[in-house]
Amino acid sequence: MAIGPVQLVVLGFNHPNFHGEIIEELERLREADAIRVIDALAVHKDADGEIEVAHLSNLTLDEAVELGSKIGALIGLGIEGEEGLEKGAEAGAEAAADGFQVFDEEDAWDVLEEIPNDSAAALLLLEHHWAVPLRDAVMRAGGFRLADEFISPMDLVGIGLLEAAEAKELHEMEKAGTAK
Repeated sequence: MAIGPVQLVVLGFNHPNFHGEIIEELERLREADAIRVIDALAVHKDADGEIEVAHLSNLTLDEAVELGSKIGALIGLGIEGEEGLEKGAEAGAEAAADGFQVFDEEDAWDVLEEIPNDSAAALLLLEHHWAVPLRDAVMRAGGFRLADEFISPMDLVGIGLLEAAEAKELHEMEKAGTAK
């Protein structure tokens, strides 16, 4: 199976108020062949830091069987409590034994640690279908990815893409989890 560029997006929610809008938007992007959700987890951390995990996905049954639970393996978390955690860790250990290393110590990212207590997060492993032709063209030209980052609205003011007031409002909404 050919796969496009893949990104792990972690979205935080102080007081989740889900009405199906996020799933609807992911479905719209899938139907437009822009992205595919490879895997998705909802993680809730209680006030004591205890974690509950629910598996979410808009994959077809065939895709789900083919791809399995990739986020769990990527971050060493399973959706079946301690047993699932061990399975995720084992999958990561097997990959490392085969010479594959997702992160080195310097680049390590403890996604679960970044989720504040008494909040929730959605972890989305997205395949960017739209980027496949661009990636392939870059590779044919001998190019390679050096880095990638989402740019804060505040940084867009300096290059004239946003007015300061609009950027500040967007930045505060992103950090606080509020909607217009």
